[in-house]
Amino acid sequence: MAEQLAAQHVTDHGVSIVTRNFRSRLGEIDLVALDEPNLAFIEVRYRGIASLGCAAASVTAHKQRRILQTARFFLSRFPQWHAMPLRFDVIAIDQVDQNEHTLNWIRNAFDASAMH
Repeated sequence: MAEQLAAQHVTDHGVSIVTRNFRSRLGEIDLVALDEPNLAFIEVRYRGIASLGCAAASVTAHKQRRILQTARFFLSRFPQWHAMPLRFDVIAIDQVDQNEHTLNWIRNAFDASAMH
């Protein structure tokens, strides 16, 4: 559900989805998207229970490293994207109540400088 909401949100904002759920032995990237001029690797996080903290805070340094490693693998498999500027985003979805949620798209959520 959360990934579907996130994909709809980014496409509503003119962004093209390149692939969903890209997996490697190192991890998974929920969405890879073309947001001209950037190739965005997007982590989607959902929190249904506020006592667990907000969704954005769940993207730990460990999770960021796994995303970076998986992005490197993606670029090795699909070299046509290698020359594009890269961006690492988080879409955080927090449940407000049974029928409502908030969606926060955090562009450049963490630093991609380790990629180059």
